[in-house]
Amino acid sequence: MSCSSQGWLISIVMVLLALNLEALARHEAGVKSAIFLSPKFELAPGSVVNKYYYNISFPRGHIALKSFNAEVVDEAGKPIPLHETYLHHWVVGRYYQHRDAASHHRADAMFLRNAGVCENNVLGQYFGLGSETRRTSTYIPDPYGIEIGNPTQIPEGYEERWMLNVHAIDTRGVIDKLGCTECRCHLYNVTVDEYGRPLSPDYKGGLKCCYDQMQCKTREGYDQSTKRSLFLRYTVKWADWDASVFPVQIYIFDVTDTWKRSSSNNSLRGPNATHHCQVEYEVKPCSGTGVVNDDCFDVRRISLAVPSGGYLIYGVAHQHSGGIGSTLYREDGQVLCSSIPKYGEGEAPGNEAGYIVGMSTCYPHPGSIKLSEGEILILESNYSGTIGHTGVMGLFYLLVAESLQEPSRSVLESAKPHMATAIWALLLLFGLASTIAVGVGCRHRLGREDDYEPIVM
Repeated sequence: MSCSSQGWLISIVMVLLALNLEALARHEAGVKSAIFLSPKFELAPGSVVNKYYYNISFPRGHIALKSFNAEVVDEAGKPIPLHETYLHHWVVGRYYQHRDAASHHRADAMFLRNAGVCENNVLGQYFGLGSETRRTSTYIPDPYGIEIGNPTQIPEGYEERWMLNVHAIDTRGVIDKLGCTECRCHLYNVTVDEYGRPLSPDYKGGLKCCYDQMQCKTREGYDQSTKRSLFLRYTVKWADWDASVFPVQIYIFDVTDTWKRSSSNNSLRGPNATHHCQVEYEVKPCSGTGVVNDDCFDVRRISLAVPSGGYLIYGVAHQHSGGIGSTLYREDGQVLCSSIPKYGEGEAPGNEAGYIVGMSTCYPHPGSIKLSEGEILILESNYSGTIGHTGVMGLFYLLVAESLQEPSRSVLESAKPHMATAIWALLLLFGLASTIAVGVGCRHRLGREDDYEPIVM
């Protein structure tokens, strides 16, 4: 390659690098990040924890939440694979509580649910995932964010606090890992729920059978004394709230919701608007003979009304093992978002074979999907019916923005407008120095080339 070509190549590389780093600076500038640990929980082989932690460590102030990610780690900070500790779910909820109230007590707490439709604060969380947590994006694109900490909305004498629920199952040494993670009642030897109420004979497995301190059956002779201390390590990203940020509403739809629209009234506010979300359901095998049928699917569909209008910003489904995808449609069949599970293929954390380790997400082009208040959508959840599954879920998490107006400056660009200039200056200086070095090297090499003898065959 000639010296002039090398010089031009270096210049082009410098320009491209500058453009990429400028974009990165715009993306990261102004977004803050912090890593926290939940209180410690202990698990022995086959044991279950379903803990609720109140007033957890969390960013404070009037801010815009941008993402929340989590994973289970040990005391050394080492990630724990799902085939050892199955993370059934974690959820994060928001509430107001009197400043003088004990941090671990929920007395006088005023829970602030999302904008979803389920009754009695069911599925009222702000964030929540399960086994898919390591490889599922929760990032909210600019200029949007979840508004929290608005001082004008917090009652006098109260403060905003956060609750974390962690449900994890230790499957070391158990006789049936899938059965334990699907909370099959016979493996837990359970006939009543955590409140002492008898279970229905038709209830084969689910949350009612693997509550806190339950024990799944382990192999005979397996040492159950090997307890270990674990934590949920969670990373929160946020930005300071200002007029350039546009709030999004959180909706969580459930395919088990028993609400049915009336032919005379589609309203969510009237007497026909009660939503009883069951959260979980059972997938029965297609064949009772035990013969594997790869063409067997369990398909659940439900019609749901949009609580308020706006633009779809983000969407993702939540499914358990056996899930093959979930889709949200309009009534005319238009696909709004399809979320597909990613299954692991190995043993390392984030790639555990047989487990859902991620869910694909939807980030529609801004303004491309507008939802109208009261519009009927179709939620479909698909599972493989090759074998039966208990305690599965078919949830769909949406972020909807009422406004799509572009701000004059995004929250990220306004934070450090000088960063792009600094990057360009540094890279141009570096590029100039590199070009001079190439030129000097070329002159030196060309001087030697005059004395070279030609190679003759």
